Amino acid sequence: MLEAMCKAPLGDDVFGDDPTATELEELAAERLGKEAALFVPSGTMGNSIAVGAHCDPGDEVILESLCHTYNFECGGSARLWGVQAVSIAGKRGMIPLERIASSIRPADVHMPRTKLVILEQTSNIAGGCILPLDYLESVSSLCRENGLLLHIDGARIFNASVGSGVEVSTYAACADTVMFCLSKGLGAPAGSVLAGPEATIAEARRLRKLLGGGLRQAGILAACGIHALKHNVDRLDEDHRHARELARKLQGLDLVGLRVSSPDTNMVFLEWEGEEPGRYAEFSDLLRSDGLLVVGLSGRGIRIVFHKDADETASQRAGEILQARLTELFS
Repeated sequence: MLEAMCKAPLGDDVFGDDPTATELEELAAERLGKEAALFVPSGTMGNSIAVGAHCDPGDEVILESLCHTYNFECGGSARLWGVQAVSIAGKRGMIPLERIASSIRPADVHMPRTKLVILEQTSNIAGGCILPLDYLESVSSLCRENGLLLHIDGARIFNASVGSGVEVSTYAACADTVMFCLSKGLGAPAGSVLAGPEATIAEARRLRKLLGGGLRQAGILAACGIHALKHNVDRLDEDHRHARELARKLQGLDLVGLRVSSPDTNMVFLEWEGEEPGRYAEFSDLLRSDGLLVVGLSGRGIRIVFHKDADETASQRAGEILQARLTELFS
């Protein structure tokens, strides 16, 4: 990847003449089966641009209550685009179809217009869960029947594809636009891609400039993305295997009160009962002192994520650290 970065031919992507950035966008559009694609610095920017391209101020977007766009993007839909959010509690990242249908506003001069539905694939805070294809197809049909648009925050859509055996383009066919991250499991240092119809991506390019996301020699980062798409997709199964092995090891401890998720992909979540606030953050700090970096999420648990730089040795060491600390905690 570093070699690809150093050898990448460069231009000015703001003027549309960086050949490496263009190559990445064409490759991404082809992989997702979309007309066009746009390289952006981050997944958050990609999701925000999708909202801005699809919606007008005063419109309303329906989101699952745990999704990244609703919880971890600084309220950008409201702050940047004047778009109102309706969050609906789901299960494993899936909003019940009837709840989506009942949340669609009628044509009434007093009400905002429902314009967009956003789903996250995989669902991060739900545990890296894969949204099934038949569910996405059902949501897509519901959106079309009601004149709505569908955006998939596919930050980890390649994990979903490898974990399910469903082609990424098949998932993407359900949505008007899809964003995916080149970082995370695919291993690039930065960058994401937004894909969709040509007209939508043309507007997205304008909004990227508005948000300060137009980069000059973007090919330096785009080259990493090309390498990631060509070399780092199939190996995602290694991350999934490490997650399954860790989950089985921790489940085998039989610690009363400890709940260990059964991973769909590359994430393991730990939860337990306790009265003290901040217990997950404190436990994550203990693990950090042992050299194990995890995230403690208030009210949600400990999130453990496997990626390409966590090899077999690191995976085994993580299991040893967790076993020791959890046994100490529950003794």
